[in-house]
Amino acid sequence: MYDGLNLGRNTIAMVLAGGKGERLSPLTLRRAKPSVTFGGKYKIIDFVLSNLFNSGIKRIYILTQYRAYSLNKHIRESWGKWTGLGEFCVAISPETSSDSEQWFKGTADAILQYLRFVETADADYVAVFGGDHIYKMDISQMIQFHRMNRADLTIASLEVPREEASRFGVFSVDDDNRVTAFTEKPKEPETIPGRKTCFASMGNYIFPTRKLIEVLLEGKKLYEDLDFGKHVIPMMLEKGDRVYAYNSNDNQVPGMKSEERGYWKDVGTLDSYYEANMDLINISPQLNLYNYKWPILTNQGNLPPAKTVFDEDGRRGVNLDSYVTGGCITSGSTVRRSILGPMCKINSYSLVEDSILFEGVTVGRHVKIKKAIIDKGVVIPDNAEIGYDHEEDLKNGYTITESGIVVVPRKDR
Repeated sequence: MYDGLNLGRNTIAMVLAGGKGERLSPLTLRRAKPSVTFGGKYKIIDFVLSNLFNSGIKRIYILTQYRAYSLNKHIRESWGKWTGLGEFCVAISPETSSDSEQWFKGTADAILQYLRFVETADADYVAVFGGDHIYKMDISQMIQFHRMNRADLTIASLEVPREEASRFGVFSVDDDNRVTAFTEKPKEPETIPGRKTCFASMGNYIFPTRKLIEVLLEGKKLYEDLDFGKHVIPMMLEKGDRVYAYNSNDNQVPGMKSEERGYWKDVGTLDSYYEANMDLINISPQLNLYNYKWPILTNQGNLPPAKTVFDEDGRRGVNLDSYVTGGCITSGSTVRRSILGPMCKINSYSLVEDSILFEGVTVGRHVKIKKAIIDKGVVIPDNAEIGYDHEEDLKNGYTITESGIVVVPRKDR
């Protein structure tokens, strides 16, 4: 047995949360990708922070960059309050720091700019994790794997079919999962010994603190846009450092069912984002948000329960096969197979189907909405139709995805 709590106490986390998320536009026009709503009440970044927190890692720096205000506010009002003596969860970004710091030029450059926090942390390990993916992982198990192999770098890896591997950075490994080569989006990906699958990088890393400092300072001399995938991993492999791939399928989160094993979503496009959200309202979703042994934490707010109003023929408030968060009122209307964020109001005689509504959306009377994503605070006027006539949707300034999802952005204020 291992002491996951002590491993967490000996670890500092640096969460990379500075991505623009351009493929999620217009949802990312006013917010960073990690700050985009997921599952009605959460932010995307809540998943990696919950993984760290539940793994006993509670000394966390979140490196933000583009459109960082809403993300910084979310961290300050929730995660920043949940730490104790010697623990912290703080968001830092170039525009709020000293004049000498610049925009991040690469994933490793982001850590390099804040290397002073690593150097003064008094931690044995540094966990460098991305802030824009949906998954569950007990990170203390990955650290234990790192320790057992006396690794200089351990990379969280996703086991993917060979035919899908060309979309990722792929590792060649030996029988002990030691990495022998790393190729970005290979045409002919190499499989794991004895299997028909490949190891794809999840972009999450465990370093011994001294080793991370050493390789970043060395890489700084060679590359201005220092990046873990492009530069740091190849440098370490060339030097003969002990680099290992950790199979995320081997990770066992308390309370996790077998069908959830290996769940990992990038949600980097509007269609993949929509599909991952819609999975939540299935009878047996692949991602289980009702596992109280591994809770996904977020800022709950002081909201009243959701409620339905009116029970008359033709004017009945009902939510069917839907995911409805606090403060919502379904007033004499029908919500079917949809996700309602906090404080949404659906007024009488309206129909919302197969849609995602962000916080504070108001839907007027006699409205019909299907297969739509509606951004925070949008007011849909009476008698509007969304998702039924795409030509009309485009005239209204909405975005239509490849699969036909209609995205209604916030208006300029």
